[in-house]
Order: sequence, then C-alpha cells, then structure tokens
Amino acid sequence: MVSIRQRRTFTAQEYLQLERAASYKSEYFHGEIFAMAGASTAHNRIARNIIAFLFPQVRGGGCEVLGSDMRIVLGDTQGFSYPDVVVVCGGFQALGPHSDNLTNPRVIVEVLSPSTEVYDRGEKFEQYKGIPSFTDYVLVAQDQARVEHYRRGADGAWAREVYGGFTASLRIDSIGCSLALGEIYERVFDAV
Repeated sequence: MVSIRQRRTFTAQEYLQLERAASYKSEYFHGEIFAMAGASTAHNRIARNIIAFLFPQVRGGGCEVLGSDMRIVLGDTQGFSYPDVVVVCGGFQALGPHSDNLTNPRVIVEVLSPSTEVYDRGEKFEQYKGIPSFTDYVLVAQDQARVEHYRRGADGAWAREVYGGFTASLRIDSIGCSLALGEIYERVFDAV
C-alpha cells in the first residue's frame, strides 16, 4: 500500500502568527509556506549598495527605502514576500493592527539567485502586479553587471529595459532616482 502525504496548507492569519514567532523568514503563497535560504555575499552587497545609493536620493522627498526584512502583502492577500529592496512613497500603509505588512510598495528590487530567478521573474512578478501602488520592478543579476527594469505605463502595460556594463545607468522616474550599475555592483566583482 502506498501512502500519500498531503501538504498542509495555512491561512494567511496562521502564516502571520507563525512568522512573527519564527527565528527565520518564510514567504507565503496560496496557503503554502516557503522557508527562505540565506543569501550570498554578492547578493548582500548588491542589496546594500542599492539601499545606500537610493537613500540619499529619496530622503526628505516623501519616499522611504526599506531592506529585506520588510514583508509586503501580495496583491490579493494570498501571499506575503520579503523583497530585497522596497521603496514606499506617500506614507507607510500596513495590513491589520501590526505595522509589519506593507501594502503600498512603489518600487520592488529583487537580486536574482539561481534558486529563485524563475519564481522572481514569473509567479512572484504576476502577484506583485496586483498591488495598485506598484510601478517599478528591478531585477538585478549577481553574476554579471546586468539589470532589468520593468515599468508600468499609464495604460497599465509593462515596458522592459535592460542595462548592462558598469557605465550604464538606470533611471526610476516614479521616485525621481537613478542608479549607475557601477554603484550597484561596487565591491561585488574584482574589477569594480
């Protein structure tokens, strides 16, 4: 006789209760909980650099840059994720009585890893698109100087631009900021 193990599904409330008590971060998607793996040195340096170079540009202008410990609510509240970098503008809006579930990110940055790239480009991006305030998605490679910027147009359609090389510069008009790839990849590769 073959036994079939059923996956346990959780409600969003159960996930949040478990997550607040956990010693590690997990993401939630349609009833399933996924533990997050640790990040590489390159991944951490890239995220740190983006925060460091965005912070002075948004400071005092109504936007705030947050790191990977900020949990955001996916568009249909059937998911929660921890992007590598988030920019929120116009005040922090949270779900529920706790202020640990951001509902109004404007810019989301994900540093791509081999284990998460397909999800970041696919299903996760589709879920992010359901967030009304979300206008810009930035995907950053960690094995080469390459950045993809997806921008939501006034008609709701998403346009994609790809930047490569250390002299290229990415402009995020929705927050009035720019990032040179040389800044993003500072201390990531031996040549920089």
